[in-house]
Amino acid sequence: MFKKSNKEPQLDAFTSVTMMLESSAFKQYSDQGHWHNQFHDQIVMRIDETIFSILFNNTTGAPNSSIRTLVGMMILKESFIWSDSQLFEHCRFNLLVRSSLGLFNMNDPLPVESTYYLLRKRIYEHQKQHGEDLMGKAFAQITSEQIKEFDVNGRSIRMDSKLIGSNIALFSRYEIIHHTLCMFFKTLDNASKSTLSAADLEQLEKLVIEEPLKTVYRSTRDEIKGRLQPIGIISYKLLTLFGNLQTESFLLLRRVFNEQYKISEDQQIELRPKEEISSSSVQSPHDPDSAYRNKGDQKVKGYSVNITETCSDEGLNLITNVLVEKANTPDTAFVEPAILATIEVTGQIIEKAYADGAYQSPANDECCKDIDMVFTGIQGAESRYDLEMTPEGLLVTDVQTGEHMKAVLVKKQKNSKEDIWRITTTNGYYYFNQQAIRTSHMRRERKGRPLEDLHKRNNVEATIFQFGIPLINGKSKYRGQIKQKMWACCRCLWINLVRILNFTKQICQRTFKSMEIPALAPFSSGYLNQQIRVQPVWSRKFSIAFCLSVVINFFILS
Repeated sequence: MFKKSNKEPQLDAFTSVTMMLESSAFKQYSDQGHWHNQFHDQIVMRIDETIFSILFNNTTGAPNSSIRTLVGMMILKESFIWSDSQLFEHCRFNLLVRSSLGLFNMNDPLPVESTYYLLRKRIYEHQKQHGEDLMGKAFAQITSEQIKEFDVNGRSIRMDSKLIGSNIALFSRYEIIHHTLCMFFKTLDNASKSTLSAADLEQLEKLVIEEPLKTVYRSTRDEIKGRLQPIGIISYKLLTLFGNLQTESFLLLRRVFNEQYKISEDQQIELRPKEEISSSSVQSPHDPDSAYRNKGDQKVKGYSVNITETCSDEGLNLITNVLVEKANTPDTAFVEPAILATIEVTGQIIEKAYADGAYQSPANDECCKDIDMVFTGIQGAESRYDLEMTPEGLLVTDVQTGEHMKAVLVKKQKNSKEDIWRITTTNGYYYFNQQAIRTSHMRRERKGRPLEDLHKRNNVEATIFQFGIPLINGKSKYRGQIKQKMWACCRCLWINLVRILNFTKQICQRTFKSMEIPALAPFSSGYLNQQIRVQPVWSRKFSIAFCLSVVINFFILS
């Protein structure tokens, strides 16, 4: 049964941590600017538990453990890069960690391991079945409240992406097919196995005890190709025999078979040429969501993470959106969903966006028509000809000679949908399509921008660096797109918290300096009023809360 946790827990006079600390420890423990108190106020207390209520029965069953505590534990785990055992050890015995989760009394119970794992499992299964990203919704809700409190300017944004590898071994083609077939065969019960012929059953049992890695190592390319043929035939027999199954292992076997094999016109099973296999094909049966991508010198079997953050010269900047897709997803596919999500989180209209050249695409022109898109580079080599569309037609400038020419509109072909222009050169005709005209316009626009604009995107690379600190050799410790997204949301919430901590410290330092009263006017009411107005609301709240806590403790001790 779903039940909200208490936002104002009762402090015990005998087991409260504050009653047991000496003065210096009490000062740090009660410091509202310390990370544990900020984590509690900025993240844990902002979690809307009703987002996760769909995972529980509203009428029957025992009440759930505190959702705030459990989600806070997930975030702490990825923030400090702890293992599960380290997480529970700190949550049980580290006073600052317990305080950050709202466990202020020594005897406040911590959810047990099974409860923690069960919530993670329910979040995963809910998204897999219904497509609803609960952790993503929680991230957006927390960030939105932070943006409102600190008056973050969301009219300018910047974005960048990073490739991360999945926690899988590098499998060859033979290993992928072999492992997928064996995984399905192991799920069959004795009754299902009895429907197989004796020869097929014997072949499958031999494949199960075989070690495919050793087979690949000891065999030549032709020998491996010869072994793949009978595996394809037996896979097709299983798919035909158990065609009514809808289990994960069966669906995966069917997917791998369709990716790796094809049926010829004479109904023969043939191995597909490598050129026909897509980068979206299964890279490992242990993580079917991952995809392959070769980006420069980086070869990744995993995912692409896109991070969007605010970009203001003054004030606080926060991450507003994080997207996780397959590694072969182009950066252009992130632009529209990232912009729409950021507008929803900030509640502000985006006026300017900074990104590298990989994000520019004609397909995004419509969604970005009211946004000044600043690209730090344009993909592809720069053309010899500068193209400018004028009321009189297309004006072409030869960059090398400085010659100006007027292009001629070419008569459209029957199936042509766009205008094509051409000029006459010494080597014949030179043609320009709409993409060339658009690219030339963007290059000319980029050259006219000040360097300050082109350099503003660079800081998002620092965000990408902080985001990827837990990665080992560029690989995550999780498998599956849903788990990668949960991990990414937790990392981005922690990065935002660190920024809030640094921002509040800077504001405090400036506030204390501004409140130093000059010797010539020690009691000037006008001066004091001016300085107090500079002090932000959150600082006054902290001061009042601290004073009240001192008074309460005084009466308790007396």
